[in-house]
Amino acid sequence: MNGRKYALVTGGSRGIGRAVCLKLSEMGFNVLINYRSNDAEAEKVLSLVRDSGGDGELMKFDVADRAAVEAAVAAWKEAHPGDYIPVLVNNAGFRRDALLVWMEDNDWNAVIDVTLKGFLNVTRCLLQDMLVSRFGRIINIASLSGIKGLPGQTNYSAAKGGLIAATKALAQEIARKKVTVNAVAPGFIATDMTSDLDESQLKKLIPAGRFGRPEEVASLVGFLASEESGYITGEVISVNGGLYT
Repeated sequence: MNGRKYALVTGGSRGIGRAVCLKLSEMGFNVLINYRSNDAEAEKVLSLVRDSGGDGELMKFDVADRAAVEAAVAAWKEAHPGDYIPVLVNNAGFRRDALLVWMEDNDWNAVIDVTLKGFLNVTRCLLQDMLVSRFGRIINIASLSGIKGLPGQTNYSAAKGGLIAATKALAQEIARKKVTVNAVAPGFIATDMTSDLDESQLKKLIPAGRFGRPEEVASLVGFLASEESGYITGEVISVNGGLYT
């Protein structure tokens, strides 16, 4: 089906999102790169996609803003009559670490909103077309924090834990329509988001003895986005070098 060539990646301008955009492009998807504010980084990803022989579009909106999400998706549909977006990677998210006793409301709300409201807003916008077309792949980027919980990350752990629970519930709602929903839970991956962490100390805790690479997460996302993964749904798959199994 023609529409199957599109994939939307939220938070696609950096880190794991960027690697996922490149992987999906390599697989033949026309990649829709969502980002909130960093035009230069988003343009860079689009250039990398095109340099490697693929194509894509930039979609600038804040996933936590329902009106902005709906307007962006409506504009895309208008520009692509007859097409739909069958692959969605809910990757947008960020950390604002603090011990709970000192955590500001702002830091709690911002992290929860981007991860959970973002999942709701974007998924709801694309889901109907997936169900009608009887094909869809929803891949949510969770975290080790959402499985194990990490001190100093009560907000991030709550957001990612909620995303994991939502993954399992939605998977059961829509499996009959051949739409799968899975979560990928990275451990410590070498990206901008982990650049403030003490890698030399933390890697001693990891059985594999190193931080992971964004491409290692993207490879799994690519498989879950493919037709071959059709009997896998409601799963949470860790990519963490054996840190928590």
